[in-house]
Amino acid sequence: MKPYLVSLALGVLVGVIYALFSVRSPAPPIIALVGLLGILAGEQLPPLAKRLLDRSPASTSWLHHQVKPHMFGRLPECAKEALPPTAGVPVANGEQGRG
Repeated sequence: MKPYLVSLALGVLVGVIYALFSVRSPAPPIIALVGLLGILAGEQLPPLAKRLLDRSPASTSWLHHQVKPHMFGRLPECAKEALPPTAGVPVANGEQGRG
């Protein structure tokens, strides 16, 4: 969550700088963002229509297992850094490996 807060704070800072220099932001207008939300929601219509045509009930599990993760899924996370496999293992000349 911290990278998102840092990103938001830096975005606000850049917005202030743009305003001070009277430069227009290259960010897309709200109408474009609403269109992207429509695309995301529209991707859920074909599976729903298929279920309705097959006369199988659209259960709440379908909403929780397909729609919710796709539209409201977890935010991406940074990969956890792992130590290299040779960390702390003695090498041929008597030195310790990186670590």
